[in-house]
Amino acid sequence: MSESTAGASTTDDRTVRLEEEGEIAADYLEELLDIADLDGDIDLDIRFGRAAVEVLSEDGGKDLDRLVGRDGEVLDALQELTRLAVQVKTGERSRLMLDVAGFRAARRAELTKLGESAVAEVRKSGEKVALEPLNAFERKVVHDVVAAAGLVSDSQGDEPHRHVVIHPADAAEGTSSADDAHTESAAGSVRSGSEVAEATSDAPTESAGMVE
Repeated sequence: MSESTAGASTTDDRTVRLEEEGEIAADYLEELLDIADLDGDIDLDIRFGRAAVEVLSEDGGKDLDRLVGRDGEVLDALQELTRLAVQVKTGERSRLMLDVAGFRAARRAELTKLGESAVAEVRKSGEKVALEPLNAFERKVVHDVVAAAGLVSDSQGDEPHRHVVIHPADAAEGTSSADDAHTESAAGSVRSGSEVAEATSDAPTESAGMVE
């Protein structure tokens, strides 16, 4: 078997596995919607190498607000429960991304603007900028924006006060490529261009958003 054929086979297998994760998640969420007496459609996709599942509503999502909660807290918990439901069926840890009524998509857009604004401030002042505390999913979005802009960022502090600090471009000098491969501990900080969020969107266990 040639390398190209083997690579294609591996990609196909991964796609099948992610599609399976999505189907299991959809079954779990449909049962939950029935129990909660909520109307919603389930949309399945694969994004950023993860199964992506979204609960949609024809009325704009008002009936689904309780599945989101304050600042997405309920959504974070629901995502973790859905991942666990998938893991029980497959025997493998799931990193699927769950959204409800476009909450994460809208929040991602807000955070992208926040990150771009902070990057502009750092470039103008030449000084580092610390943002407000964010959850893991939110931090990953900002890290990705910063990395795309050619700057560096890291996460500092302990939950729930953990936040992103964006550094000037010259701070990248001396940052080894190995740093990008490190997983982030709950108390420490790893300076890198991207933070991989593997747990509840992407919350407290972090190792990259989706993102979370």
